[in-house]
Amino acid sequence: MALAGVDIALWDLAARASGLPLVALLGRRRDRVAAYGSGVNLDRTLPDLLEQVRSWTGAGHHAVKIKVGSADPGRDLERVAAVRELLGPEGLLMVDANQRWDVPRAVRALEHLTEYDPLFVEEPLPAGDLAAHVRLRARTDVPFALGENLRTVDEFERYLDEGACDVVQPNVVRVGGITPFLRIAELAARRSVPVAPHLLPELSGQLALCLPRVAMVEDIDHAWFADLGALAEPTGVTIGNGWLSAETAPGHGLVFTGPECATG
Repeated sequence: MALAGVDIALWDLAARASGLPLVALLGRRRDRVAAYGSGVNLDRTLPDLLEQVRSWTGAGHHAVKIKVGSADPGRDLERVAAVRELLGPEGLLMVDANQRWDVPRAVRALEHLTEYDPLFVEEPLPAGDLAAHVRLRARTDVPFALGENLRTVDEFERYLDEGACDVVQPNVVRVGGITPFLRIAELAARRSVPVAPHLLPELSGQLALCLPRVAMVEDIDHAWFADLGALAEPTGVTIGNGWLSAETAPGHGLVFTGPECATG
């Protein structure tokens, strides 16, 4: 993560020295990318969860992700069924187990959740257990989204080569910055696997506009830098009606509060 700070700063400097937004320096491939509503909601009551989902659909999202992995599997089923009913058959629904299952529990859970047509299940098993993901992959047709807790290009390559990852989710800070992030995206593209960057939409959303294969970006409640009061001015990265777009100043457009961060 320390290396990521250096790497991201160097890309920002290179873009500003060229008088270009980061997206232009990297090579914009698209004007917008789909976004999905997301939040930390496993502990919410069902009415509160449905209200959260309504806030996302009311903002124009056609895709949402909710948490699963309750101690009572029946609770997960009830919640997924209710959200699916709210979204209707055309809405995209994803579930995130946050590494809470082992292989037998995951098999049982996914057998029931399949009925509600999840686009993918995120982190069904402990993230570092490649062999377990391969075993589970053989026992379910639900696609796997993985990567927020993988750290190196080599780790991503192993998961991709074993067919254990259907959607790649690198976090640009956790993998060491923009340079390794782009390498991971290229590895995925060569295997026809899309990227759905993890968190940091003000930065990862810019990267998503430049990737060869991209799924969606995560619009997670209260986790934007702006939501946290960390920015001195708007970045130019916005989400509206379920789509992210970016029109930033030269560089990555992130101007943080505090004199020590004024240049990003």
